[in-house]
Amino acid sequence: MIAISARDLVVRRSGRTIVHKATLRAEGGELVAVIGANGAGKSTLLSALAGLLAPGGGTIALNGSAIASFSRVELARRRAYLPQNPRCEWPIAVERLVALGLTPTLPTFGGLPPAFATRITEMLTQWDLLPQRHQPATTLSGGELARAMLARALVSDPDILIADEPISGLDPRHALDTLQRLRELAQRGKLVIVSLHELTLAARYATRIVAFDHGRIAADGTPGETLTPALLRSVFEVDGCVSGSGSSAVVDYVAPAGVRGERRDEI
Repeated sequence: MIAISARDLVVRRSGRTIVHKATLRAEGGELVAVIGANGAGKSTLLSALAGLLAPGGGTIALNGSAIASFSRVELARRRAYLPQNPRCEWPIAVERLVALGLTPTLPTFGGLPPAFATRITEMLTQWDLLPQRHQPATTLSGGELARAMLARALVSDPDILIADEPISGLDPRHALDTLQRLRELAQRGKLVIVSLHELTLAARYATRIVAFDHGRIAADGTPGETLTPALLRSVFEVDGCVSGSGSSAVVDYVAPAGVRGERRDEI
């Protein structure tokens, strides 16, 4: 079973410590939602778990081996990473954009194998992009581009998907559809780690929630264990409650009287 583990992880950026001695382990079959206020360090944590940032302390391991010991190609074959607000700067067709996700598995010589072309069509269909197949990616709407980037990340069928705010910019139907698909990936044994701001959707779809606060893990467990009024107040500075469970869970909250001020942009 695929697994990522971090022990006493420390990540520093521009001289600041963003992640403070975080320890966690995630395995195939889990949909882990990382939640926290803006500036909590969620993006930095996900980048480090994806092997894109070198730890300033502690360790990160993939199936028991240091993640730094994997070559870029080996790592790309095992895990896909989707950054926050992905962009496409070139007017390539959507199908070509999705095909870029196959780069680590393509043969050195020759064209695109027929099986890969079939896989691209499958992904375009799954992510409701077949009508845009030949459309320049630079002309897609924000939501369409977000779905195209998810298709690109998953086209090679990686064991791990790490995605930073994958439903940002999606309309309600596609946001629900995306999380349902990610939940199904986990049910098939994949490991899915995503950062989310929609707490109700995190409560409904995640099998596990990691709450991140000022670079530290404030809570780690099932939605029922983590999403408590005390956590909402300490991490998000709101008064709230969770009603229902599973697919009917609702997280409701209001800002306490007198609470003002803003946190930093997401790090």
